[in-house]
Amino acid sequence: MDKKYDYLIVGAGLYGAVAAHELKKNGMECLVIDKRKVIGGNIYTENIDGINVHKYGAHIFHTSDKKIWDYVNQFAEFNNFVNSPVARYHDELYNLPFNMNTFSKLWGVSTPKEAAAKIKEQIDAEGITGEPKNLEEQALRLVGRDVYEKLVKEYTEKQWGRDCKELPAFIIKRLPVRFTFDNNYFNDRYQGIPIGGYTAMIEEMLEGIDVKLDTDYFKLRALHADKPENSEGTVDYGCGIADKVVYTGMIDEFFDYRLGELEYRSLRFETEKLEEENYQGVAVVNYTSHEVDFTRIIEHKHFEFGKQPTTIITREYPKAWEKGDEPYYPVNNDINNKLYAEYKQLADATENVFFGGRLGQYKYYDMDKVIAAALEDVTHM
Repeated sequence: MDKKYDYLIVGAGLYGAVAAHELKKNGMECLVIDKRKVIGGNIYTENIDGINVHKYGAHIFHTSDKKIWDYVNQFAEFNNFVNSPVARYHDELYNLPFNMNTFSKLWGVSTPKEAAAKIKEQIDAEGITGEPKNLEEQALRLVGRDVYEKLVKEYTEKQWGRDCKELPAFIIKRLPVRFTFDNNYFNDRYQGIPIGGYTAMIEEMLEGIDVKLDTDYFKLRALHADKPENSEGTVDYGCGIADKVVYTGMIDEFFDYRLGELEYRSLRFETEKLEEENYQGVAVVNYTSHEVDFTRIIEHKHFEFGKQPTTIITREYPKAWEKGDEPYYPVNNDINNKLYAEYKQLADATENVFFGGRLGQYKYYDMDKVIAAALEDVTHM
């Protein structure tokens, strides 16, 4: 690469795209690279038979921050999709989040007072005192036995790959319980899906910015390290391309796992085209029992109210992350958080490299929070 840039941005996902857009507005020359052959990171959508397929899991944009909502609307027009998932426990169907529709189906109650009394009765029956020792005790203290057994326990065990008694209580500091007949999963004021898919939105963000796909940053770094000017053993993180780096990948990989590996959860997807117009009647159905290995089925057309004669569904299977897998979720327990804090010390001491996003900051972010973080971080770059 003969051209010299101000910034090398590693990762063409949401954080990287926002950072690149804002840096360009500030007069900076940026090169965005990604090891995938597509832009968008985990929010990449692929148009198949007129249906925008969320290739790496369902993503519903939601925020209560008007500034962030106005920001994304620069790049896409959003529809009025409202996330109202359904939970399936064997052959029983329940509305999510836990609300009066859920409680009426579970217990036959018809008023908020009856539902609240039933939950209190079940919580009291558990007799849990002191601080909850694990996720199971925390859930039972929050919602009681019936909701826990049917809608929390097995789903959570599939997600995390271990028994709820072995999971820390903090994972579910709270569970959304509503005593209204409201199936809207999010409380946020603004919600929707970009019309035409997320990929088109990222393309707008990256308009006029150089992008190189199918490019592995670490291979690029290794190739540059072999050049004679790097014979002293110092690492040029910009690979001779740029003076500064915005890195959105795994922070432990950036430092060659020198302090040890952080833990992540990964996902496997099975996508299938069906010769029918409507498979499940809703965008997302959570499968909350061990009866099946997947946690949910996504029917993509419902995100944009599609009327196509065929449909596309995706089954989502959680799995333990191993090297070579895509990391999706940081495992923010005490052990991993302590290790991350040590990596962050290394990151803070690394000049001209800025770490961002879910993997770079080892933190679960909703999309609006990713954008807010990128906008804030750019002011310090």
